Amino acid sequence: MRENYDSFFDELIRHEGGFTDDPHDPGNQRGDGHGNKGSTNLGVTAQVWAEYTGKPAPIEVMKQLTRDDVKEMYREKYWDAVCGDHLPSGVDVSVADFGVNAGPGRAAKRLQRVVAAKQDGAIGPRTLALVHDMEPVDILHKYADIREGYYRSLKTFDRYGRGWLRRNKEVLEKALKMAE
Repeated sequence: MRENYDSFFDELIRHEGGFTDDPHDPGNQRGDGHGNKGSTNLGVTAQVWAEYTGKPAPIEVMKQLTRDDVKEMYREKYWDAVCGDHLPSGVDVSVADFGVNAGPGRAAKRLQRVVAAKQDGAIGPRTLALVHDMEPVDILHKYADIREGYYRSLKTFDRYGRGWLRRNKEVLEKALKMAE
């Protein structure tokens, strides 16, 4: 739902936090193409920021990012990519949040799996119809289970898994409240 974007963004930033330069983070491996290999700020990797802005994203730029800088980027690259404006309240936040962690295509495919739609990674009219035919609470519980399974399958689960599972649980709790 369109009016839930700000709530999604606030929850996202709470989980993503500030600047890091973790060489073990698989989201940072490609860098910005101009020498910045691993920095992230507010959940935005140097690679993503460079692609979004069309400019290099050296560490100095990444350290200076603000919530206002990244808010529209998250809307365009993640919320809109999973049709957040058209998903039921709570489902929108959960799917968009997973899109930030795992990519919008993967987040869409997992939603499509839950509602028994063709898993093509593009949420269109058929997927939306199936989503709206199910109870949001049922979708949210099944989606959280699938999300957990994805995290557990990753080779970096031992390093980051506790945080991913905590985030999944907290997003589910928030989404369930929104769905009521």
